[in-house]
Amino acid sequence: MLDYQEQFYSDKVKLIVGVDEAGRGPLAGPVVAAACILPRAYINKEINDSKQLSEKKREELFEIIKKDAIAYGVGIVSAEVIDEINIYEATKKAMTEAINNLKHKYDLILTDAMPLKGFDVEVVPIIKGDAKALPIAAASIIAKVTRDHMLDELDKKYPEYGFKDHKGYGTQKHMEALKKFGPIKGVHRFTYKPVQKIELQEMNIFDM
Repeated sequence: MLDYQEQFYSDKVKLIVGVDEAGRGPLAGPVVAAACILPRAYINKEINDSKQLSEKKREELFEIIKKDAIAYGVGIVSAEVIDEINIYEATKKAMTEAINNLKHKYDLILTDAMPLKGFDVEVVPIIKGDAKALPIAAASIIAKVTRDHMLDELDKKYPEYGFKDHKGYGTQKHMEALKKFGPIKGVHRFTYKPVQKIELQEMNIFDM
C-alpha cells in the first residue's frame, strides 16, 4: 500500500507534494518531471509506480489524477540543456520547475530519491518513493505520460526513428535508425555515449 506519506502529516503539514521524473535514461527527448498534491484521504488502489503499469492504464490514470489532484505541475528540460548541465542537474531543474508550476501552497515536498534545494519547506528524498508514497506515484504517472506524448509528437516529425515505439530509449530499432540517419540536433542527447559514438563515426567518415 502506498501510504509512506502518512507519517509526515501533522497539524503543520496538511498538503504534501509528491515529485518524480521520467526520461533520465533515454538517448533522445527531454527529461520531464511532475509534482502532485493529492487530498490526504484520497484513495485509488490502481495508482502505482508508472513503470509497473501498462501504457493503457497509465493513460487512464493520467486523466483521473489530473481531475482529482488538488494541484499538479510539470517541468520539462530539453535534450540540449541536458547536454549543457548533465542529466542529474537537468532532473533537479525539471523537478524544481514542476513544483514552481503547482501554483498552490504546500507544506512538505517528497521526492523520488532526489535532494532539492531552494524551497521554504522541508524536502524529503525517498528511495524508491514512487513505489512507497501515493503522491510520488501519481507524479510518476503524470511525468511519464506527458513525456510519452511529447515523443509521440516527435515520431510524427521523424517517423524513421520510431520514437513512438521506444520513446527515445536505446533499443535496437533506435540504434539502427541512429546509425542510418544520424542523431538529430535538439532531439538527441549528444553527451550520451551511444550518440557520441555514432557522431564520432560520422565525423570520421566525412574526414576521410
